[in-house]
Amino acid sequence: MVFEPFEEESDFEELAERLDDPDPAIRRVAVLNLADTADPEAITLIARAISDSSPEVRLQAAIALGEFDGLEAAAALCEALQDGDSGVSRAAADSLAEIKDPHAGEPMLALTSHQDPKVREGALLGLKQLRRPDALANGIKAMNDPVPAVRIQAVGVVGYLKAEEALPALIAGCRDDEPEVRRTAVGALAFSKSAHAVEALVNATADDNWTVREIAAEVLGKQDSGTRASELMGLLEDPFWQVRVKAVRSLGKLRVSAAVDKIATQLDETVSNLRKEAAAALGEIADPAALPYLEKLVDDPDPDVRKNVRWALGQIG
Repeated sequence: MVFEPFEEESDFEELAERLDDPDPAIRRVAVLNLADTADPEAITLIARAISDSSPEVRLQAAIALGEFDGLEAAAALCEALQDGDSGVSRAAADSLAEIKDPHAGEPMLALTSHQDPKVREGALLGLKQLRRPDALANGIKAMNDPVPAVRIQAVGVVGYLKAEEALPALIAGCRDDEPEVRRTAVGALAFSKSAHAVEALVNATADDNWTVREIAAEVLGKQDSGTRASELMGLLEDPFWQVRVKAVRSLGKLRVSAAVDKIATQLDETVSNLRKEAAAALGEIADPAALPYLEKLVDDPDPDVRKNVRWALGQIG
């Protein structure tokens, strides 16, 4: 079935009528056409389709509302988030994450204690992007949720707010049973330079999950000093090269001269990304002690490694 393209505002009336058509395919296309207008006035009509009898129409409406912003779109998506069809619910959660208007967070706040964990997860996902200070209490409470996926999103809400009063909750999250929760909590500590935060990051360098150690190595490089350089140097012996890359990068940012010899060991690795980052780190530290190590790599087979080696040699002079 072919429809005429949407051209005039008066066509809203016709599209509204199509939303009541007995054929769900026509109703779904009407939702698509409404979304294509990009007119905020279309939100009210698309929101009607959230309660359509056809899951395909409801799904299309949940997807379409992700193209709009504001309280009305968010309220309709919060309704869709509670849909019995998992596809509709997932689409609503994804669309909620696209909402940018902080005023649209009210209906999401109300769902952070919903009985369905998928609803709680979706509401927190949407709230994370809005950075509403009044969501802090909801986020901290949800960090104790029995469902790991909910706790992950809760850490995101709390971490995005960068509030010092949330530090105890984030530090506790670094000890969560679920690795992804720990990883997210460790990453969220990047904003704080407090001794308690640094201690939690140091502890995370010994985590039994490599992704947690990796993010800990990265965040430690954002601290103000190299007082914890020994832990970062210890990570240069980590069995996972991804962890070593982040440790090398952080040692370079912190300009830890004592780490030159340890960083240089990564120049012999078969993983070219490690050699590239090690060369860059030695250039940032700019210690003449690195010259013999770098000169051995001027003919490295990887062009990115050679580029960083030349840059590092130039930095040292």
